Amino acid sequence: MVGAGAVAAATAVGCSTSSPMASTPSGTYSDADVLNFALNLEYLEAQFYVYAATGKALPSSMTSAPTGYTGSYTQGTVTVGSAALVAGTSTGQADIINEIAYEEQQHVTFLRTALGSAAVPMPSIDLSFFGPLAIAAGIFTSSQPAFNPFASFDAFLIGAFIFEDVGVTAYAGAAPLISAAGVAAGYLTAAAGILAVEAYHAGYIRTALTARAIAAGATSPTSSAYPYVGIANQVGALRATLTVGNSGTPGTGTGNTGVAGSSTSVEVPLNVPQSTTAASAIVAADSSRAIGFARTVNQVAHIVYGSPTVGVAKGGFYPNGLNSIFATTTA
Repeated sequence: MVGAGAVAAATAVGCSTSSPMASTPSGTYSDADVLNFALNLEYLEAQFYVYAATGKALPSSMTSAPTGYTGSYTQGTVTVGSAALVAGTSTGQADIINEIAYEEQQHVTFLRTALGSAAVPMPSIDLSFFGPLAIAAGIFTSSQPAFNPFASFDAFLIGAFIFEDVGVTAYAGAAPLISAAGVAAGYLTAAAGILAVEAYHAGYIRTALTARAIAAGATSPTSSAYPYVGIANQVGALRATLTVGNSGTPGTGTGNTGVAGSSTSVEVPLNVPQSTTAASAIVAADSSRAIGFARTVNQVAHIVYGSPTVGVAKGGFYPNGLNSIFATTTA
């Protein structure tokens, strides 16, 4: 299982829970800053999935400042909103949610172990932001009940879709920030391993949405037989407006791959194929090269804050901002 892999990776890079990760300055940030940015995102994902699987939050031992921490960031709280055990799931669906929750917990554990006493505590997280986000995406209106990703398995898939594509692009975009010393120490290899797991999650979510639409007899993403594919595409369209620097059109095959100047769309809308030759777009990648997309730390922050405004430092899923040197967007 991925949990065992994460523990093995922690051993491979020679980390412990008591010693801080070596800080290797590269410009105005260090390798610890890069991994702490990832840890902030993993706190959010883990809280979402653990609530979905158990109806409970992560234990404080996984979110508090570690022993020996001397930084200025403080542990935040979770605004629960409607977060709860996902309702009405089958045994198989519950197993899937539990597996993803376990793996996201392991990501938090791995990064905290790798960072040691340099690991930042969890910032405040707002799981009620799904409601305003759904309004911004045009999924619901303000006069309707707030979108609840814990209300059903289909709603859960939309909640997961909000995070997983972003997680994949975040790791791809942050990878070049790791220093040469960090690469030699194994941090890039470990980050690549986490990216792979996030990509497995994203691929499952996209596949499940597509498969459930086909099983329901849907003939298009917006079919009333199964509207969730269309809803996912509305989420993707909103993310595109929040990915500051976007200039392309979704699905054109010219998306951001992390290469200088490749600042076009990183969104690939889902489809409901009606034949064996029709594309379903279950993989979010550059269609001309099949290379996954990347987002900068600024672009990721814009999405999780729910704002395209340059200089934004908090909001959305992080009401008080990220516990990170990258908390304020600069582009």
